[in-house]
Amino acid sequence: MVTRTEQRGYVVPENDRGREGLRDRGANVGGGLQLAERRVRWGRLRTTLDLIRANPTGRIALKIFISVAGALVVAIGVALIPLPGPGWLLVIAGLGIWAVEFHWARRLLVFTRRHVQRWTRWATSRPLPLRLLLGSVGLVFVGAVAWLSLKYGLGVDVVARALHYLATH
Repeated sequence: MVTRTEQRGYVVPENDRGREGLRDRGANVGGGLQLAERRVRWGRLRTTLDLIRANPTGRIALKIFISVAGALVVAIGVALIPLPGPGWLLVIAGLGIWAVEFHWARRLLVFTRRHVQRWTRWATSRPLPLRLLLGSVGLVFVGAVAWLSLKYGLGVDVVARALHYLATH
């Protein structure tokens, strides 16, 4: 049976990405049905992206959309890095958006993930007092960055106001 996309001249490889194919290959053994359904969803997304890429106009539009969406998320993340919050998480999410279309972003994302996992394994393998010290240093750093951002960015000196409040009350 010829689909509409094939009639238009666009060819999208299927490669057995259907739900039945995953179940027949034993994906539901050992509670892996959720994993199989996740693979089906990612397979559908890949198929949709392949279909968009098969059209020259769609390929350019997809690259532009991915570029703008990733740049927007990365820019918001970079703006939030000095503040306490999800700054780095948004930068990595923007990198993940770019990784859909750009190989350099995919390689950078793999590099980042590898080093974050290595740091996490190292930190969790240390004794509790050292982990508490690392956490305290991290909190002091985030507090200092937030204080300096408020002081020089908005002109609000939180420490001076807190000391003044303590002195007058």
